[in-house]
Amino acid sequence: MTSAHGPPSSRIRVLLVDDETLVRAGLKLILGGAPDVEVVGEASDGAAGLELVHQLRPDVVLMDIRMPRTDGLTATRTLVAGGSSARIIVLTTFDTDELVLDALRAGAAGFLLKDTPPEKLVEAVRAAAAGQPTLSPSVTAQLIASVARPRDDRADRAAARLAALTERERDVAVAVGRGLSNAQIAADLYMSESTVKTHVGRILTKLDAENRVQVAIMVHDADLV
Repeated sequence: MTSAHGPPSSRIRVLLVDDETLVRAGLKLILGGAPDVEVVGEASDGAAGLELVHQLRPDVVLMDIRMPRTDGLTATRTLVAGGSSARIIVLTTFDTDELVLDALRAGAAGFLLKDTPPEKLVEAVRAAAAGQPTLSPSVTAQLIASVARPRDDRADRAAARLAALTERERDVAVAVGRGLSNAQIAADLYMSESTVKTHVGRILTKLDAENRVQVAIMVHDADLV
């Protein structure tokens, strides 16, 4: 593993965790071309990645799912459980990978396919750093729908948790479940974007959710979308 300290705190600090040297090199090359992004370190497995997260305190971690020693899913759960502020984006080859779904439930900010176009990769890192999920609405719906079906008790648990929301918060949560941005929710529900942000913050707190992806999954589990 290698690491380097990035200078300006205003830049988005990114840590790469992937066991493939060529993949890390490609990601570093792509992200290095963005003036507001700094790759501060690299690790070849999840265990080394955990060490570097604590040392370098990156804003965003690009985390491969399948790696030796400690896989990306285990590393993600460990970081989220430990209260790390790093936004984790898991990397995978297939968007139907069950491990990716598990990672989203564990608190990852989203996922990217390894063949994501360079400009989309940079956009995703920026979105994650800003606290936004890195999933397009179509992919969000596809993934969440696939985990909403299996168990009826999941729907009951989700509905019980969502019952803590006010009617307006519930409307916003459903809109989040549809993959809408704050601006789109504001237009759809006839409220200001700042009001939407306030509602989203309260929803995350009441549902004890790490991010919007987990809210969306809960809404789909409750069969509200």
